[in-house]
Amino acid sequence: MSTAAAPVRTLRAGTVLADLLPSSRVRDVALVVGGAALTGLAAQLTVPVPGSPVPVSGQTFAALLVGTALGARRGFLSLALYAVVGMAGVPWFAQASSGYAMPSFGYILGMLLAATVVGALARRGADRSVLRTAGTMVLGSAIIYAVGVPYLALATGMTLGQAVAAGLTPFLIGDALKAALAMGALPAAWKLVGRKG
Repeated sequence: MSTAAAPVRTLRAGTVLADLLPSSRVRDVALVVGGAALTGLAAQLTVPVPGSPVPVSGQTFAALLVGTALGARRGFLSLALYAVVGMAGVPWFAQASSGYAMPSFGYILGMLLAATVVGALARRGADRSVLRTAGTMVLGSAIIYAVGVPYLALATGMTLGQAVAAGLTPFLIGDALKAALAMGALPAAWKLVGRKG
């Protein structure tokens, strides 16, 4: 008597979470558009920061999550779509804003780069353990600030020190909380997938 073997899901190296869905161009387009929409929705979760033109928002967390889950290419395309559509006038940047003539636009450019980098790292397994996910999120956040803070200084006429005080320091606790969420969510998703495989 023969029994059919259950299909085994292999989690090969170079796989990101999005690769576990059936492969097609439609899937890739849906993931890119969905990632941009998720970032736009998360951007509406904002808390103003006294003395800063940059609010605390969910968009940085969404951008890093999108990059990690989709991989570098789709993460880049998703954040590029988010940026281009927002520059064209759709009010889905933080605080329902749009355009590129705002002091916080540098953070959006930083998110584009960060999503690409964390996506590349995720292809190397950087989202499969708590510690590696933490490192990935810290690096992604650092990239966002490395672009956003100097842009903020140039756009507002602040000194670099003032821009750091207004555009980096108030956000560190929130970023630590976002990293903690990712540290729990991403490795847990991989464990769940492994159990179903």
